[in-house]
Amino acid sequence: MRTHFKIPHTFTIVLSIIVACAALTWIVPGGEFDRQTVNVDGHERSVVVEDSYHRVDSQPQTWQIFTSFFKGFERTAPIIVFILMIGGAFWIMNETDAINRGIHLFLARMQRMQQRPFFRRIGVDNLLIIAIMLMFSAFGSIFGMSEETIAFIVIFVPLAISMGYDSIVGVLMCYVAAHIGFAGAMLNPFTIGIAQGLSGLPTFSGLGYRFFCWILLTVTAIVFTLLYAHWVKRNPTKSIMYELDQYWRDKAATAEAELKSVKSGIGTWIVYALVSAVLLYCAISMPRTSITVGTGSRDIILFPFIAGGFILLGLLAARQSAHHFILTLLLLTIVVLVTGVLGYDWYVMEIAGLFFAMGIAAGFAFDMRLDRIVRLFLDGCKDILVAALVVGLAGGIIVILEDGKVIDTMLYAISQGMGDAGRIGATASMYVVQNLLNLIIPSGSAKAALTIPMMAEWSDLMGVSRQLTVLAFQFGDGFTNMITPTSGVLIGVLGVARVPYAKWFKFIWKFLLALIVLGFLLLLPPLFMPFAGF
Repeated sequence: MRTHFKIPHTFTIVLSIIVACAALTWIVPGGEFDRQTVNVDGHERSVVVEDSYHRVDSQPQTWQIFTSFFKGFERTAPIIVFILMIGGAFWIMNETDAINRGIHLFLARMQRMQQRPFFRRIGVDNLLIIAIMLMFSAFGSIFGMSEETIAFIVIFVPLAISMGYDSIVGVLMCYVAAHIGFAGAMLNPFTIGIAQGLSGLPTFSGLGYRFFCWILLTVTAIVFTLLYAHWVKRNPTKSIMYELDQYWRDKAATAEAELKSVKSGIGTWIVYALVSAVLLYCAISMPRTSITVGTGSRDIILFPFIAGGFILLGLLAARQSAHHFILTLLLLTIVVLVTGVLGYDWYVMEIAGLFFAMGIAAGFAFDMRLDRIVRLFLDGCKDILVAALVVGLAGGIIVILEDGKVIDTMLYAISQGMGDAGRIGATASMYVVQNLLNLIIPSGSAKAALTIPMMAEWSDLMGVSRQLTVLAFQFGDGFTNMITPTSGVLIGVLGVARVPYAKWFKFIWKFLLALIVLGFLLLLPPLFMPFAGF
């Protein structure tokens, strides 16, 4: 009797990887590099000392497999808490049906636009996908958007489902677009800024060729998404997520059946007054915001415009319905998020707090009592708990490799294996190494500190420009982030989108391979042609 292969749970896959890594610690000899602290653009970084690799006693991992889960939670605690707070906040907002109503009204407007000959030929859906992906790719390229995409998945996956696509299209529009921008980054301080600083290059130099790379990579991702979205819409049952997406379809159907416009109550107006007061305070106390993009920083009048915009739009929205007002709160949250990241160095803690406040404000604006808001928040945390647990478990992979003293040995072996390969071979070797290392070290800044000091010196010996070395690091760091199970962001995104890791791997690996090949081809022109900064 023939049995069908059942895709393992993500927990099973990650735990299997941890066991395999523990087995490696019994085979791979222990070793370490010496490290020193250097200052890069005002930030201290621990970097590898050249030719400092030495053997140390092996630390084979046995029962540590079980404690790695605990240590993984400690290591990824910020992302885990971020996921839980985002899940709870959006559960409150979803209870108001504001997002579902907004999607319903948006799709109705799109259908009216579709009746016009111009939009009918081009396709409103296509324009929307292109606009969203361009925006998120730009965010990834300019300020390194990554963890922030987790918060947007709960918006774009339901939108994709409502448009007749699947949850994977929602992930492509948001998460993949941001990471394509991350890979083809022009001004990302977390990768290019650190890597160029460690290489002794002018910060964000070589911008012209990087801009060309970003355009080409972004267009490639958009074309791939449009083709896949069109294929899914023609026959939704062929999607590998068709059965699992029933969860999102049921939510959309239930929301549409119960969709009613709720008039603004006293809670709506109280929230409007409080938020307006806070924004007015910000506008008065910090009227100018120093926005930093790349090496440039410019003071602009921002919060007065944000406050004025919300006071006007919030008033108009509150007069229409509580749903419209809550959607205005969501828009305000996104605007403040971008402002905080670019102007005030916000990270996951501040962003999580922002969305937490948004969820509470949405609940009160819908005339909910505090006890109900708290219960809804906890329900949201329960609903997203599996995703948070997987992130913690995935963090255990790195713990096992580090505690087993094998990461530096593997890095040393790879660097020695590159040998005298010629300029093209040297470039290809660095690129392959960065892609492989990203599978176990998904942090771009950590990997830059680990590899760039050595590779910059090695590239000098091979006659390869240090700028090209940074570009090879940049591509290698960005592409495989979209498939490595050690990435807490990827696991968090898939958990929120309810896409099993095995299904994601099955879907994305061919596209990822094409991106890796394209990345290598983009590394070749600077070897033979002069480009500014290269």
